[in-house]
Amino acid sequence: MKGWPIPGGVRACLDTLRRTGHAAYPVGGCVRDLLLGRTPGDFDVCTDARPERVMELFPPTVHTGLRHGTVTVRTEDGPVEVTTFRREGRYTDHRRPDRVEFTGDLGEDLARRDFTINAMAWEPSGLTDPFGGRADLAAGVIRCVGEPERRFGEDALRLLRALRFAAQLDFRLEEGTAAGVRACAPQLACVSRERVAEELKR
Repeated sequence: MKGWPIPGGVRACLDTLRRTGHAAYPVGGCVRDLLLGRTPGDFDVCTDARPERVMELFPPTVHTGLRHGTVTVRTEDGPVEVTTFRREGRYTDHRRPDRVEFTGDLGEDLARRDFTINAMAWEPSGLTDPFGGRADLAAGVIRCVGEPERRFGEDALRLLRALRFAAQLDFRLEEGTAAGVRACAPQLACVSRERVAEELKR
C-alpha cells in the first residue's frame, strides 16, 4: 500500500486485524478506484476474522449484516465495512444468498464477486488479482467473474451495476457479459423500484 492514499482510520483498522493474527485486505471498489487514480468514496476490508471477533476488536461497532459476515467499524475517517471471507449458497430470490459459509480463503471470497474489476484485494506484498481485473481496467472492459448468466442469476441488481459501471467509467461490456445482461434482463422484476432508481441516479 506504499504510496496509496489509504486514510489513517482504514490503516489503523487493517493494522489492528493483522497485529492480532488475522489476514485483512482492502477489497473491491476501493482497490479499483485507487488503481484508476481516483479517490474512493469508501473503503471495504475483507478478513478471515469472524464477525464476533471483529466486534471484540473494535467496540463499539454497527451490526450492518451479521448474517452475511459484515460489521461496520467506526474510524476517525468514517465507517469501514469489514466482512469475513465467505462462500455463498444458492440465490433463490435472485437478490441474496440463501446461506453463507465463512472461510479462511481469500480466493474463495474474491470468486463470489460480480465483476473482475471488483474482485481484487491489496496485500502488503502487492495486488491479488486472480481474475484479471487490472487488465480489464486497462482495457476498459466490464467482465463478470465466471459465468455471466450465473452471476446475474444470483443477484439481478448486478444487471444494472454492469451498465452503471460501463456508463460511469466509459467502459464497454465484454461480449459474454453483454449477452448475459440481455438473457437475464427479465429477472430485474425481482429488484425493488427503490434499488433500480438508486442505480439509475448513480
